[in-house]
Amino acid sequence: MSKQTTKVALYLSRLEEARCEGKWDDLPELVRKVRKHATDRLCLTTTAESEYAIIKASQKQSPESRPGTAVSPQDLDVAQLIPRLVGAIDTETSYPEDKYQAQVCVGWLHWTVGQYSEASSLLPQSLETELPQADQPNGISEWTRVCSLKAAYLKANCLARNDERVAALGVFESALVSLSHVWSGQKGRKQLRFWAELFLTEFCMLQAQALERGEKNLEDANSLAPFRSWAKYWEVSKDQGSPLVGGYGFRGAVPRRRVWNEYYAAISSILQQDLPFPTGFVDVTNEASARNQLRSELKKVEIAYEGLLLSETSFPRAEEQRQEVEDFVAAVMRNWSVLNGRDWHEQDLGPGGKEGLSRGILDILYRAATKTFHSTAILRYLFTVHLSVAEFDLAFHAFDSYLEIVKKGKARVDKTGHPEPSLDDDATVLETVSQAITALCKYGFQDAAEKAHDLGTELEGMLQKLPSPLPNTQDNITTLDEEDTNGVILHPRIPSRVYALSWQAIGVSQAQWSRTTFDASVRTETQMKAIRSFQKSLSPDNGNPTDVRTLFTLGLLLAEQRELTAAIDIVKAALMSNKKTGEANESGSYWRERSLIPLWHLLALLLSARQDFMMAARACEGAFEQFDDPAVLFGSQNLQGTFRSEHLNEMEAQNDKAQSKGLVDEMDDLEKEGMIEVKMTQLALLELLEGPEVAVNASHELLVLYTRLFGSFQPKAPVTTQKVQMEVPKSSAGTIRSLRGSFFGNRAERTSRNLGPAPIAENSGGRSAVLPERPLTTQTTMSTINSTNTGPAIQVTKENGEVGETRRTRRSSSVRGRSDSLRRNSLKKREPSAQPRRGSTSGNTIHNATMVDGEDFYTPLADGASQERVEFFASGSKSDMTRQQSFSKGRGLLRYDSTASSARGSATGSDSLVVDSLSSPNPLPIVQFPKEQVKRQRQTVLVKVWLMIAAFYRRAKMYGDAKGAINEAKKLVDELEGDVARDTSGSVGLRNPGWGGKKSVEELWGDVQSELGYHALSEGIPYSARDYFEEALMHYPDHPPAIVGLSNILLDIYSEALLPPSAIPNITLPDGRSTNLVSNSTPHKSQANRSSIKDIPALPSTPLGLGGGVGDNLNSPPNEDPSPGNESNGVFADELPAPYKAVSLPFVDRLAARDRAYGLLSGLTKLGTGWNYSDAWFALARAHEESGQPDKAKDVLWWCVELEEGMGIREWNAVSANGYVL
Repeated sequence: MSKQTTKVALYLSRLEEARCEGKWDDLPELVRKVRKHATDRLCLTTTAESEYAIIKASQKQSPESRPGTAVSPQDLDVAQLIPRLVGAIDTETSYPEDKYQAQVCVGWLHWTVGQYSEASSLLPQSLETELPQADQPNGISEWTRVCSLKAAYLKANCLARNDERVAALGVFESALVSLSHVWSGQKGRKQLRFWAELFLTEFCMLQAQALERGEKNLEDANSLAPFRSWAKYWEVSKDQGSPLVGGYGFRGAVPRRRVWNEYYAAISSILQQDLPFPTGFVDVTNEASARNQLRSELKKVEIAYEGLLLSETSFPRAEEQRQEVEDFVAAVMRNWSVLNGRDWHEQDLGPGGKEGLSRGILDILYRAATKTFHSTAILRYLFTVHLSVAEFDLAFHAFDSYLEIVKKGKARVDKTGHPEPSLDDDATVLETVSQAITALCKYGFQDAAEKAHDLGTELEGMLQKLPSPLPNTQDNITTLDEEDTNGVILHPRIPSRVYALSWQAIGVSQAQWSRTTFDASVRTETQMKAIRSFQKSLSPDNGNPTDVRTLFTLGLLLAEQRELTAAIDIVKAALMSNKKTGEANESGSYWRERSLIPLWHLLALLLSARQDFMMAARACEGAFEQFDDPAVLFGSQNLQGTFRSEHLNEMEAQNDKAQSKGLVDEMDDLEKEGMIEVKMTQLALLELLEGPEVAVNASHELLVLYTRLFGSFQPKAPVTTQKVQMEVPKSSAGTIRSLRGSFFGNRAERTSRNLGPAPIAENSGGRSAVLPERPLTTQTTMSTINSTNTGPAIQVTKENGEVGETRRTRRSSSVRGRSDSLRRNSLKKREPSAQPRRGSTSGNTIHNATMVDGEDFYTPLADGASQERVEFFASGSKSDMTRQQSFSKGRGLLRYDSTASSARGSATGSDSLVVDSLSSPNPLPIVQFPKEQVKRQRQTVLVKVWLMIAAFYRRAKMYGDAKGAINEAKKLVDELEGDVARDTSGSVGLRNPGWGGKKSVEELWGDVQSELGYHALSEGIPYSARDYFEEALMHYPDHPPAIVGLSNILLDIYSEALLPPSAIPNITLPDGRSTNLVSNSTPHKSQANRSSIKDIPALPSTPLGLGGGVGDNLNSPPNEDPSPGNESNGVFADELPAPYKAVSLPFVDRLAARDRAYGLLSGLTKLGTGWNYSDAWFALARAHEESGQPDKAKDVLWWCVELEEGMGIREWNAVSANGYVL
C-alpha cells in the first residue's frame, strides 16, 4: 500500500471517529485533509461540513430547548448548504454509504429549520432498502448506522407533529433492526448511544401517547416492543461497562425514569385488565407460563423505575409533596391486589409465592416512606400488606399511626379551612377504619373485640359529622357539595357504598362485643344497636341493600336473637339472588357459589331450629349441589375409593395433575373449614333422625372430606376395637332421602347405589378389621378419594370441641336431643304439626303448613336430589308475599321489610333481587399465615373432628372406639402443645392461640378432658368424670361443657343422687366372688340415718351467694326454729360415722358442692359463651331449685324454654369460622 493511500485511510478513520464521538471542533481540519488527499470523497466531505454547521447552529439555542426546536434560518445557511449537498448526491456513484449519509443530512437540514414536510419527503427509506450490505456485521460503518437511526427518528417526528402517531410508530418499528449493532455487545461510541437513546425515548413516549388516546391497543402482540427495546438498551449498556444513570439522556429530553414510568404503566394495565401477554420482541426465558413471564417482566420494570425515582427524589420539606412517589406506590398496590388475589396462584408468581410478593411490597413501601413525610397513603398500604402476611401487630401499629395523623390533619383542615392534599379523603378514611374493625373481629379475640368496639364508636362519630351520603341513584352523577366561604369543599359527600360498609363494620363491632363482653347487662342493648346498624347499611336509599356480607351477619345475629322468621327471609333473599351480569371475576372461579356456602349452612341451622330437619338436610346438600358437578368442586380424582398401587397413582398423577384439581384446591383454609362445618351439621341431622349408630358409620365421610381438603395429617386411623353390624333402619330411605346422595357422587349414582358386603381393611399392623357396613342413607360414595390408602381425616364435633353432655340436645348433635328434654317436664318442646315422621315419607305425602312462631311456614317435601334450588324456596312464596316480617315480636324492635320481599316472586326467579355475593373491592386482603400457624389451625380442626367422632361412638355406646378417637385427639393436642412450646416468636402461647388462631392449647385440653368426662359418665363412673371435668377447668376455667358436666355432678352429690365411693376397695376371694370388709349392715344403717336426717327441719338450704334468709327453707316447718343452734344439728354432728364406714358425705361438703355448682354456672351464664347456652341455664335452674328458690328456678326455666325454641341443631357460630365476618 502506497504512502498516499495510507494517509487517506488514516484521515478517513479519524473523520469517522470524530463524527461518531461528537468531536465537532476537530471536524473542519479533518474535512480539509480528506478533501486534499481524497478528492473522490466530495460527497463525504460536503456532508461532514453540513453536519458541522447544523451542530453549531443548534448549540446557539437555549439549554432548555428540546432537540426538536427549530433553528432560525439565519443561524443556518440552508440556501447554500442544501444545493451543495444535492449536487454532491447527484454526482456520487462510487460510495453508496456517502450518498446515504448525504441524503439523511439533507432531511436533517430541513427538519432543523422547521421544514417538516420537506424533511419527511427527502429522508431515505430504511437502511436495508438503501444499502443491501447492511445485513453483514461489518458491511457498513458505524456512522451510517447512526444516520439510519437519525433518519427514522426524524421521519417519525415529522409524522407525529402532524398527529400521525400510528404512522410514526410504524416507522419506528421498521427501524428497530438498525439497533442490531447496539445489541451485538460491541460498545458503541457517543453519537450512536445518543441517537439510539433519542430514538428509543421518542418511540416509547409516542407509544404511551397512542395507548392513552386509544390509537394503539395493549392486546397487540407488539404493544410492549418500544419499552422492551428500551429495557434491552439499558441491559446492553450495563454489560458494555457504561451503565446508564438517572436524569436526562440529552438536552431537553424527558427524564429517563419517565420512560420507565410509562413502561410500568403499560405492563400494569395488562396485568390489571387480564390481557393476553404480548409476545413481540420478548426475550427467550425459562419461565414456564405467560403469567410467569408477565410477573418477571413486571418485577424488572418495577425495580428499575423505583431505583431511579428514589435516587432522584429528596426528602420533602414540611409544605412539599412527593406526588410521583405516592403515585408509584399506588400503582404498586394496585398490581399487588391483583397478584395477591384468588385468580393468581402460587405457581404463577415464581419463588416465594404470595408471601414473597407481599414481603417485596413491604420493602418498597418502607423505602418510599423515606422519601415522604407522614404519608397517610403509605401508612394505609402498610396496614393492608402487613395484614396479608399475618403480621397483625405491625399492621395495627401502622393503622394507629394512620388514624392519629388523619384525625389531627382533619382537625387542622377544619380549623384553617385549607385542604391538605396529602391527607386521605373522608371516604378513604371511613373505608380504612372499616377494614381495621373487620380484621379485628375476624382474626382477634377479647382484646381485639374491645378495640374494634371502640373503633366502631369512633367511626359512628365520624359519620355523624359528615354530610349525608350520595343516594344510590346518584353515585355516578356529579352533585353539588357544600362549599365554605372560600369556595372550597372540605368534606365531599361520600358514596353510598362506603356509607354501607361503615355501618356494616359498626354493626360487626357491636355484635362481636356483645358476644365477648363480660358485662351481661349491656349485651342485649349492644345486640339491638348492631341490628340497627345493619339496617342502615342495608338501606335502599343510601346504603347497599345487596351486600351479602351484611345480609349474612344480620341473619346470624337475628338467629342468635331467636328471630327465626326474619333470619330465614334474609338468608333466602341472598340465596335466591341472581349473579350480576358483567361482573369481574375478582375472587376466583365460582366465587359467588363459594361465598354462599355459609349462607346455606345458616339456613340449615335455622330450619333445624324450626324442627324442619328434612329441609335443613336439603339446605346442607344445597351448599354443594350449587356447583352442579362434583368434579368442579373436588376435581376429577378417583372418587370411588378403589385401591390402586402407588406406581399407578404416580403415573396417573404425572399425566392428569392439572385436570384433577378442583375448586377446593383454590380455597383458603377458612373456606375449607366452612365445608367441614356443613358436613358436621349434616351428620348431626343424620344422628338426630336416624340415631348415633348411623352417624357413626357416616362419620367416615367426614374423615374423607377432611383428607381431601387438608391432606392426610395422620398416617393411620385409630384401631377399631368393636365390630359394628347393624340393620338399616326402616325409615332410612324415607326420612333422610335428601342425604342419600353424597356430594362426591353424581345424581345418577345416588339413585342406583347398592351396598356390598362389609369391606375388610388391613391396618398397619397387618391385622384385618371389619369396617362398619354403611347404611343406605349415608353417602357411601364419600368413602372415596383414596380412603383405603390414607387414614380417616376427621369427623366433626360440637362447637368449641364440646361433644356430649348429660342432657343431650340438638346442639350436642344427639339423636335424642329433642326427646331427652322430656325428662325435665319444664322444657318440653312444642311439637309442630309437621314434625318429621320416622315411619313412612313418600313422594305422594301431602305436607301441610306448619305454625311456627305464630306464622305459617310451609315446608315442601323433598322430591329427590334433582329438585332445583328455586323449588326449594318456592314453597313459602305465597304466604310470605302477604306477610310483613319484623325483627322481633313483643320486643319493640323496629319493623324490617325483609330484603327477601323483593326477592320473592315467581318460581322462575325472573324478578329475583340481584345480590352482590362478594362485594368488590374485598374488605380485607387474603391473609397468608405462616406454615406453622396453618398447621396449628388445621390440627385444631382435626381435634374438633376426632372429638365429634368420639361423641358419636359414645352415644352409640361403643366405648372402646370412643376412647380411641379421644386418644387421637389427645395425640394431636400433645403435638400442638410441643409446637407452641418450641415457638420463639412470642406471638402464641398455651393460653393464647395468636391472631387468626382457633383455640388455645389449654382450651383444646379442656375439650379433650370434657369429652373424657362425658365418656366416663356414659360408662357409669361419675367420680372419674368429675376428675376429668376438674382437669378441664384447670386448663380452661370458662369451658362451658365442662362447667355444666361438673355442676350436674356436684348437684347430684348435694341431692345424694350420687353417693361417695367406698373408702375400702373390694377384694376378690379365691372362688372369684367380690366382697367388702365393711359389714353389709352399714349401708342400711346409713340409709336409715339419711332418712332421719331428711326429717330434721333445721338443715339450712340457702348458703353462699344464693340470697334469702333461713326462713326461706321450704323444708322447715313453720313452728320450728331453723337456727344453727338447733340441737338436731348437734345430733347430726355427733352421729357422723367413721370415715371408712361412711356411705354419704357430710352435709357441709354437700353444701359446698351445691354452692360451687351455683358459682360456676352463674359465672358462665354471664359470659358471651354461655348467655344463650341452655344446658348451663337448665343446670342453674336446678341449683336454684335445690337451694329452695322456686321462683328463680321458674324464671330460669322459662328462659330455657325460650332458648330451646330458637336453638338449631348446632351452635350458631358454627356457620362461620370468622365470627360475624363472612
